[in-house]
Amino acid sequence: MSPPPPPLGRSRRRGGRFDRIFDPALDDTELVSVRGQFTQGRWPRARALLVATGTDWDRRGHRVLALAAVPSATGWARDWLLAEPGSPDATTLLACAAVARAQRPEAGTGERDRAREACLAAAALDPADPTPWLGMMALERTHGTQEGAARHFEEIRARHPEHHQAHHLMTAGIAEARPESDPLHEVYDFAAWAAEQAPADSPLAVLPVVAHAERYRVLVAAGALPDDPAGSGHWTGRRARQVMKAAFDWWLEWEREDHPRHRADLNFLAHAKICEGRPAEAAALFHRIGSHATEAPWSYSGRDAYPEFLAARTYALGSP
Repeated sequence: MSPPPPPLGRSRRRGGRFDRIFDPALDDTELVSVRGQFTQGRWPRARALLVATGTDWDRRGHRVLALAAVPSATGWARDWLLAEPGSPDATTLLACAAVARAQRPEAGTGERDRAREACLAAAALDPADPTPWLGMMALERTHGTQEGAARHFEEIRARHPEHHQAHHLMTAGIAEARPESDPLHEVYDFAAWAAEQAPADSPLAVLPVVAHAERYRVLVAAGALPDDPAGSGHWTGRRARQVMKAAFDWWLEWEREDHPRHRADLNFLAHAKICEGRPAEAAALFHRIGSHATEAPWSYSGRDAYPEFLAARTYALGSP
């Protein structure tokens, strides 16, 4: 039997010097290059990138939100719109930049309302694009209601039924209902339904593991579970074994390296395998993850995410 995972980093300090580690661009090297130029005001390359992305909606949402997170994105998107009035790409990027600003804790109601209006304007310019609705859903998750997020989720699904990031947001929101332990919680039904509805090669097959991790986050925050994964029992029950085996088997058969949020799924799988006490299986995942750590789910114990990731990787690989 594998030894239990070691007690990971004990600090509960949020934010700080580890924030820079988590890059929303993940392994999209083209996006990283374009974003560097966009930060300096050279928006034509961002324009070319979004044009080339076309109707790959998962990739478009991933790239637009990463560009929108640039602190100067609002100004550069406005410059783009001055040069190309009515551009759906520029309008969507400006709307998502407004969402990023409105998600800040200090943002007021007026700023949030303006972000929603900007997203609606972008949606009207390109009715087929789910990205403006993704922006609204992200804002609703931060400063709104689960009912509002669910409405936006349906708009996204109507345009792209397998939208990866939207399903992750929806899973996180549903998991927050009723913060007490319940093995029959509705988030498991939602995740299983989404995985069954998707094609066989869809990364939504990992969603049941995401649901289990989201419930862990909620239960730890509510004090219903200890923050030690090995001692919580959450990762060793029948449901945990079922969802992790199904997702890991899917990964072995279908690994979708071409998906823009592939590394996000790998982080959830590696976290689950570490919590399950299966470091050998986690090691294969850490090799694929490389340096592309994600804050979720490593922060779900309530501790700093990056030390958690490093401790888990060291446990699995035997070296930093």
